[in-house]
Amino acid sequence: MFTVSQTSRAWFIDRARQAREERLVQKERERAAVEIQAHCSEWAPGTQREIDEFFKADDAEASKRSALCIFKIARKLLFLFRIKEDNERFEKLCRCILSSMEAENEPKVWYVSLALSKDLTLLWIKQIKHVLWYCCEFLEHLKFYRIPDLSQLYLTMLVTFTDTSTWKILRGKGETLRPAMNHICANIMGHLNQHGFYSVLQILLTRGLARPRPCLSKGTLTATFSLALRPVIAAQFSDNLIRPFLIHIMSVPALVTHLSTVTPERLTVLESHDMLRKFITFLRNEDRCRDVCESLEGCHTLCLMGNLLHLGSLSPKVLEEETDGFVSLLTQMLCYCQKYVSQKKSNLTHWHPVLGWFSQSVDYGLNESMPLITKQLQFLWGVPLIRIFFSDILSKKLVENQEPAHVQPASPQNVLPVKNLLKRAFQKSASVRNILRPVGGKRVDSVEVQKVCNICVLYQTSLTTLTQIRLQILTGLTYLDDLLPKLWAFICELGPHGGLKLFLECLNNDTEESKQLLAMLMLFCDCSRHLITILDDIEVYEEQISFKLEELVTISSFLNSFVFKMIWDGIVENAKGETLELFQSVHGWLMVLYERDCRRRFAPEDHWLRKDLKPSVLFQELDKDRKRAQLILQYIPHVIPHKNRVLLFRNMVTKEKEKLGLVETSSASPHVTHITIRRSRMLEDGYEQLRQLSQHAMKGVIRVKFVNDLGVDEAGIDQDGVFKEFLEEIIKRVFDPALNLFKTTSGDERLYPSPTSYIHENYLQLFEFVGKMLGKAVYEGIVVDVPFASFFLSQLLGHHHSIFYSSVDELPSLDSEFYKNLTSIKRYDGDIADLGLTLSYDEDVMGQLVCHELIPGGKTIPVTNENNAQSHLVSHLDQMHVAAWCS
Repeated sequence: MFTVSQTSRAWFIDRARQAREERLVQKERERAAVEIQAHCSEWAPGTQREIDEFFKADDAEASKRSALCIFKIARKLLFLFRIKEDNERFEKLCRCILSSMEAENEPKVWYVSLALSKDLTLLWIKQIKHVLWYCCEFLEHLKFYRIPDLSQLYLTMLVTFTDTSTWKILRGKGETLRPAMNHICANIMGHLNQHGFYSVLQILLTRGLARPRPCLSKGTLTATFSLALRPVIAAQFSDNLIRPFLIHIMSVPALVTHLSTVTPERLTVLESHDMLRKFITFLRNEDRCRDVCESLEGCHTLCLMGNLLHLGSLSPKVLEEETDGFVSLLTQMLCYCQKYVSQKKSNLTHWHPVLGWFSQSVDYGLNESMPLITKQLQFLWGVPLIRIFFSDILSKKLVENQEPAHVQPASPQNVLPVKNLLKRAFQKSASVRNILRPVGGKRVDSVEVQKVCNICVLYQTSLTTLTQIRLQILTGLTYLDDLLPKLWAFICELGPHGGLKLFLECLNNDTEESKQLLAMLMLFCDCSRHLITILDDIEVYEEQISFKLEELVTISSFLNSFVFKMIWDGIVENAKGETLELFQSVHGWLMVLYERDCRRRFAPEDHWLRKDLKPSVLFQELDKDRKRAQLILQYIPHVIPHKNRVLLFRNMVTKEKEKLGLVETSSASPHVTHITIRRSRMLEDGYEQLRQLSQHAMKGVIRVKFVNDLGVDEAGIDQDGVFKEFLEEIIKRVFDPALNLFKTTSGDERLYPSPTSYIHENYLQLFEFVGKMLGKAVYEGIVVDVPFASFFLSQLLGHHHSIFYSSVDELPSLDSEFYKNLTSIKRYDGDIADLGLTLSYDEDVMGQLVCHELIPGGKTIPVTNENNAQSHLVSHLDQMHVAAWCS
């Protein structure tokens, strides 16, 4: 046996021998490389000259070159090929190859004929693969909008050798060879796909289309899109190729829009192969859809979604048959984007013109395409798709009353143009149906209910994801007058006893079915709130568009009970996420109806009160500092009778005074603030002495002593009576329009801040002083007669910050004549362009006309029947006019 020392010695000698042999091999390689380089340096210039001489031949000689000669010269060029130095030689090679393919009755000239040679077939396939991939690399880096001929050349090469339709060698008797040649083309396309063929086409399409003016010609766009389709068709629409086609091609911004404009024939090809149905089948699978979205990220997912929606609008029959799958894939895409939508700016967010603050990286190169992408997304809430998606609801007729509706006889003043008569006739016919009330009876697990719920989830998800075009979505969903009433009728039928009980049960269930039902309720509330916000009083109370007044009573009762239960059962206290959004949606719709009823009553007396909520119980809850009682006062104080609210407020004030030590007791007396007022300068003295008081002093006891102009005290001791007189007189003087701190509206003479109050040097301090005096009056229970205009009260309450604030409803309280004129324009039946109006209005500010534009450049844009139909512009004009007083 060997010893340990002998074994180690043998191992060391063997390792040394191996290292020596490796060094010898490396030296031999280096010597061979030097020798090859020496030969190449001698051979390369000559070969390059040979290649250049080959391409210098005139057209007559070039057309007679054999395919074998082209093949050999191509081998030499590709052996030495350097993409930057040999780009001109490669261009000439491509032109030579294409020229050979155009020869007539010259089999030996056709470059593709070498594919039939037993000895050269494999070498030819390898060569054409290299040539075509170099074409792709040139296309990837080529600025085709500067050199369109080159891009067309390389695209023609790709088009020619990925399909056998133009190969003259297959004509006549050669037709028997077509299957084999098609197999070669499929092999070539497989090679290109493995190397990133779709990525190249995506870059080419994006560079050419994602710009203000697309710079791809019809031929270039047709060729590129045809190349993209060929591998998919050749693979018989395999999932392995549909996936890259969706990721790289269908995600090109507004691709379908450009195809429909530039080369609609390509869309016909898509339709002939039923591609939309295949896309839906592929993407309706949750895992595959998530994979595609993650590959694209949010920005390009929107592009894909826009193209699919545009395709869907062109294929309504497919959508009718594949509604469930299409709704599913759109919802999944929106949910993916929604995960990255943020409510506010942070270091991790980027601004997106459709999504708002977005926590994924944003491709700002798409910004120029966003208007077109947004137009594609608008198909989702366009009338055709809404009719398809909600077909089950819209197809149902609302039950009509047997008794005909009473029609008021026409008078000379009521005679309207024919167009308006037809409109009124339609509204009358819609108003004779029965009032919709909860009836119940429809199973929530039925296919019909599940389908409607899924569609509502889709639209609700779009509202919370596409945050910057939310109003567009709501406007689209409310365009059809009968959709919301029929959706309400559908809600009324759910469950065994009608909607309310079912939805209250859903609040306590964390199942997917419950979430879908609540999403349907949210969508109904958001859309209805938006609709009522943009309708004026005539449309709500007289024409009763969409909802009858009796239905608004039923809906408001449902909402009032629902919101009360959410608060009283403790659901709102810790609400977040979807539950908080649900509460905000339902509560928002409820308050819009309540405020509408406050301005002009449609509900019966005591309709808003909760008779099951006893004031004594509420007071006890407040004494115990229960959160739910505080939330009742914060969100729905109208459920408590007004007199009880006043008592509650007085009790709260009394308790606060006791806590602050402002009430006289046997052991202590409150601090008293004494002020001296000259009657002739009551406002000035009161302003100077009270404006500097702290909040605590303002809540405490203030004693007033009047003196005459000579400084002599008036008789009498202030035991609140003098202070009350002082307060009432101060308020009377500051609200006098002659002071120009406040103005009155025409007609009912309601008060609002004067737009020219700034002429007072200290006008902001004066407004603050007025606020303190009013606050002191309310705090002390002193009733003062201050008739504020309702639009100003809405401003004080902060309602104008809400996106659902209805300036249309507030406008009559500021300028009833302006409101009347504006609504008459809205209902004008002739050609409104004849009135000579623009999208702007002029305001007289201290003798100078100030022009306010509704949209940028509005003073130069005439009002037409088309843009007059955009209710949001009219609403915006109202809002600007209402806000003019604060200018």
